[in-house]
Amino acid sequence: MRDLLTRTLVDVRPLRTSRAFRRWWVGSLLSGLGSQLTAFAATYYVWSTTHRPALVGGLALAELVPTVAGALVGGSLADRTDRRRLVLVARVGQLVATAALALVATGSPGSLVPVFVLVAGQAGLAALAAPAVRSFTVRLLPAEQLGAGLALSRLSLQACLLTGPLLAGVLTVLVGVRLCFAVDALTFLAGLWGVAGLPAMRPEHVEGGPDLRGLPAAVRLVLGNPVLLGAFATDLAATVLAMPVALFPVVNAELYGGSPVTLGLFAPAIGLGGIVAGALSGHSSRSSRPGRLMLVAAGAWGLALAGFGATHVLWFGLACLAVAGAADTVSVVARGVVVQHAVPDAVRGRVNALDHLVGVSGPQLGSFRAGLVASASSGAAAAVLGGLTSLVAVGLVAAGTPSLRRWRPVDSVSGAIPRC
Repeated sequence: MRDLLTRTLVDVRPLRTSRAFRRWWVGSLLSGLGSQLTAFAATYYVWSTTHRPALVGGLALAELVPTVAGALVGGSLADRTDRRRLVLVARVGQLVATAALALVATGSPGSLVPVFVLVAGQAGLAALAAPAVRSFTVRLLPAEQLGAGLALSRLSLQACLLTGPLLAGVLTVLVGVRLCFAVDALTFLAGLWGVAGLPAMRPEHVEGGPDLRGLPAAVRLVLGNPVLLGAFATDLAATVLAMPVALFPVVNAELYGGSPVTLGLFAPAIGLGGIVAGALSGHSSRSSRPGRLMLVAAGAWGLALAGFGATHVLWFGLACLAVAGAADTVSVVARGVVVQHAVPDAVRGRVNALDHLVGVSGPQLGSFRAGLVASASSGAAAAVLGGLTSLVAVGLVAAGTPSLRRWRPVDSVSGAIPRC
């Protein structure tokens, strides 16, 4: 029984054996909580000011260009400079942008342009750091603990998804959205503390200084490897077609009275499901077929979100969101194992940049798409349509990439690394 529990519950060896990983994980947890406050506050601020679903979706679209630019530049820099220093610089910039959001929200509601600009700037800085951040776990931990480290990171994110919006909803009712932005600015200090405790992380096989023209190497590597290409396509199918966040204020207003407290339950339901999946991630983080596991979990995500849109019963809708959160956690961890194992360190920053674009731009496009569909129909209809089309798309990826279904962590990228 003890062995069964050990293999079922989350593997905490990375926290016990690596002081650097432990400090970075704690800092990321606190900083991630603050980021959820800002995500809720920005969405609610735009919705309460305009009550226009398209503008709520447009908030995500405003992040798209800086996200793409930041990730592309950050990926090249991450393969040519100290990744730890790059992340520190980006985090300081995010702190300044969040503090400015708090100042904007303190005044009377006016033009939304400053909010859109600051949110876009923050997204660009986060994208600049993301390729380097994604390389930390594989550099800090031995190969056999990579899945466990990724599961722990995902568990901390889901804990933030659970507690952040709940806290943000209460703070918004009692004080206003400005306090959410202010608290986020403070939590960035914890994030800086966590990164500052890491060792220097210059990439392997570095030649010369920063090179912003090396991304074609990563693109060729991904396009030439059906396992990587299938992993990216699966995530796009799930996020672009079924991302539900922009629908939350609309569905809340249509079906549940529009209270910010009720709105604050939706994202935490996803977080709760993710926490349960993360707490029971022992088997999934050790899976010998992470590609297959990712495909199954991505299909479950789409089906659960279709259920969220199809019901008018709050508790059942929250249960569907919890299932979606659990499926998302399993899918993301499995995909992380595939990508990080299949990419050599010399090009890891640039491939991580592409991975970040898929992981972040997909939800942004999905939120914009959902807002447009909801404007033309309803929030519930948009959720059902998105979930079902996502399920079909994931099935097509699974059918078209048998190598992804069969892939094992011992497999490696074939052929030479493309020249940078």
